[in-house]
Amino acid sequence: MPIKLFAMMLAGSLFAAGAAVACPNYNLSGESYEVSGSYLYSPRSLTVRAGGPHSITACGIRPNTDRGRGYVTEAPDFTIHLSGMSGYSLVMSVESECDSVLLINTGAKNWYYDDDDNGALDARISLSRPSNGWLDIWVGTHDGAVCDARLVLETFNR
Repeated sequence: MPIKLFAMMLAGSLFAAGAAVACPNYNLSGESYEVSGSYLYSPRSLTVRAGGPHSITACGIRPNTDRGRGYVTEAPDFTIHLSGMSGYSLVMSVESECDSVLLINTGAKNWYYDDDDNGALDARISLSRPSNGWLDIWVGTHDGAVCDARLVLETFNR
């Protein structure tokens, strides 16, 4: 009986440790949309509560655009299926009341991150040749605070 109790306690402590280190998970889905390049030719905005409890740095995510630092939720805020993207570039920007960050994972499992490229401590990522398929998008904050924000998506002709 003591061995069984020890095994249960060990399993419980491993579960608790794993829960404390939750990271952005592209296997989860956010609020889902299906959009085309031509639909996004006019700016479209989505409201979101920016921020979350999970540190991007602690998760070891290594975006290929910048060193990721900030706090997001485990599930993406948005899961967007893109179609008809040939000939377009895609710009995603945040307008918020706090220091926002933007974290994106593409269908090819490439990470993109930005902190301040939209000015006023807001984030902006531009994909020059976006692929058709899924994008998972997290709108976070630099310091772990939460605030109201808007994610703006817009395409441009290449």
